Amino acid sequence: MTVKQTAGREQLGDFAPQFAHFNDDVLFGEVWADEESLSARDRSLLTVTALITKGAFAQLPYHLQTAKKNGISKQEISAVITQLAFYVGWPNAWSAFNLAKQVWSEK
Repeated sequence: MTVKQTAGREQLGDFAPQFAHFNDDVLFGEVWADEESLSARDRSLLTVTALITKGAFAQLPYHLQTAKKNGISKQEISAVITQLAFYVGWPNAWSAFNLAKQVWSEK
């Protein structure tokens, strides 16, 4: 069952309604919901990789939690971050590991 995303409207709806629409209805409502093109699991891996690569650590905890819900194991996320360390930088990997460790330690 797909969860309807409302974070855009809740956090930015009054300030940036068009952005909130794109976030909630297009990005999450259409792109993330399109399981025929890519599974949610694959989208999670791609999104986490992109965020680590960009150093976008403010958004990373949410997407790590989503990745865990979408079936990414602790071993897999560890392997992904280790692989990325050699391409996107050791500091990015350390930051990502600190966040991933928190997410995969949660019950």
